[in-house]
Amino acid sequence: MRRKAAPTISDVAALAGVSRAVASRALSASKRPVSDAKRDRVLAAAAELGYRVNLLAQSLTTQTVNLVAVLVNHIHDLSDLDLFDLLLAEIQAGGRQVILVRVGSTDKVEEFLRQGVAYHVDAALVFSDFADAATVRRMFRSDLVIMLNGRHDHRSPAIIPDEAVGIGQAVADAAAKGVKCASLVTGRASSLVEQARIGLFHRAFESHGIALLQTLQGDYSYRSGHALAASLLEGERPDAVFCTSDAMAMGILDVFRADFSGNRPSRFRLYGFDNLSLLDFEAYPISSIGYDKAAYVARMLRLLNEPPAGGGTFEPELVPTRYVPRLTG
Repeated sequence: MRRKAAPTISDVAALAGVSRAVASRALSASKRPVSDAKRDRVLAAAAELGYRVNLLAQSLTTQTVNLVAVLVNHIHDLSDLDLFDLLLAEIQAGGRQVILVRVGSTDKVEEFLRQGVAYHVDAALVFSDFADAATVRRMFRSDLVIMLNGRHDHRSPAIIPDEAVGIGQAVADAAAKGVKCASLVTGRASSLVEQARIGLFHRAFESHGIALLQTLQGDYSYRSGHALAASLLEGERPDAVFCTSDAMAMGILDVFRADFSGNRPSRFRLYGFDNLSLLDFEAYPISSIGYDKAAYVARMLRLLNEPPAGGGTFEPELVPTRYVPRLTG
């Protein structure tokens, strides 16, 4: 028995009573206008016929595939969940889909290149510490590579949180409350963004006359903050503990719950970084430093939707941060 032929775009157009071009635009992410009434008729006809868009054929016509690669180290930090949920939702709302690529080491990048593992994508957003702009352009054979990890070059647009203001405000708050000495709990040493952040903390401590007693290295996770908490009791006790992620601060808070009766500090003040949405709940009212994630994502989308002209040179766009006081500070 012969299998019934799959419906075509022409079949959809005929059933909807529109031209083939209108049907194609109604079923794609095309920016060319289609009236709501015609779009509804086309969608209804496609559903009735069981028509599915052929993305490969569409890409050959438009020279786009409506795919965006997002390169990450991993997704297990709480700050990742806050940011990427919003980012993926906004990209998909614009008619694109996301390929999430986990790049946990420099070797992994080289493996992609050796094996020729590359996808045809319209653009790439690079969060991973281990990927530089030139390498990502080679991986995806695309010039629209937006760098968010500090490893940009003059050919790549970049967006970087301007952390100096938020860090300065947080350290000034501690100094105003009598803090004379502090400990700093940091994340991955390989991250250029983290290296810059640590430098900003050092300068702010010096500016406000706060002695840095110790620096402990975690990996941004709750587990690492929890594990490092005991080390804060070694030697001279700090008046304040600053963490370069909220998740690490949450781990420390849970170890020292007895010293935060009513979530208020008695032994030391506690400051995080990222301004997670979880901090607005009663369990973890941690003073933090953050930026407007919606504004951050909006800047990425603007670059995706209105790519800068090729051949130019790019200076990083800065997203301002601010200090958000809560009970632990």
